[in-house]
Amino acid sequence: MTNEQTAVRTTYFSIIGNTVLASLKGLAGFFGNSYALIADAIESTADILSSILVLFGIKYANRPADKNHPYGHGRAEPLVTFIVVGFLIVSATIIGYESIQNINTPHELPKSWTLFVLGAIIIWKEISYQIVIKKSKKVNSSSLKADAWHHRSDAITSVTAFIGISIALIFGKGYETADDWAALFASLFILYNSYLIFRPALGEIMDENVYDDLIQEIREVAQTVNGVVDTEKCFIRKAGLKYHVDLHATVQSEISVKQGHDIAHQLKNTLRSKLPQLGHVLIHIEPDDLIRIID
Repeated sequence: MTNEQTAVRTTYFSIIGNTVLASLKGLAGFFGNSYALIADAIESTADILSSILVLFGIKYANRPADKNHPYGHGRAEPLVTFIVVGFLIVSATIIGYESIQNINTPHELPKSWTLFVLGAIIIWKEISYQIVIKKSKKVNSSSLKADAWHHRSDAITSVTAFIGISIALIFGKGYETADDWAALFASLFILYNSYLIFRPALGEIMDENVYDDLIQEIREVAQTVNGVVDTEKCFIRKAGLKYHVDLHATVQSEISVKQGHDIAHQLKNTLRSKLPQLGHVLIHIEPDDLIRIID
């Protein structure tokens, strides 16, 4: 199964799971007098829309290079991540506003059975997070990672709702708003989590140098290619599920241009074979006597 197929299947998993949970939370919150659960349902509804966007972004980002996009369409993925973060911020704002409104409005205690609903939701969302985050690391997808964190934030908002409802039920009359305070706290956590998702995607757009481990792998593989004496500069930029590489390779100065050209092609092919996550690879050949002069 290709990385794209893995990412697409994982996103469908998120869409189906969030659709079921949003319905369950909404009904349980309405009939169980729990705004924390309703707030949870609002976030899950936003998660459905964001997962659909992630699906679109992954499919578009993996379109092949063309005349107008010689490096492919991978930049679409972090752009979709920004939109997903926007959904998180909007849902957090709505939850926070409604929580404050409910804190100031007298209402009944939540029903005790809502705790069983929340317990099941917490377990399922944490399992979902573990599944999706594992897949996001496997395919190197920032938008899939954002989708995974939707599951984790959903689990945490459910935990806060569980705590709030428990406090309200244990202490009884006068503590009805514990449920609403829990929803307010959840909204603040979602905002913080939004930043954690946004920051790596911004680094990807800005070609931030954060790939030291991959650079080391590239240098080690390059040393195995016959004719490569050493490597110098190595720059990496991520686009979608692929990493584009600019590498300076040192060869013996006595060889012909044709031989240097052949070594460059062999190096490129070896890198893309040993490291399938690489996309466009540009090799610049340096003569070793120039290195000796500089030294």
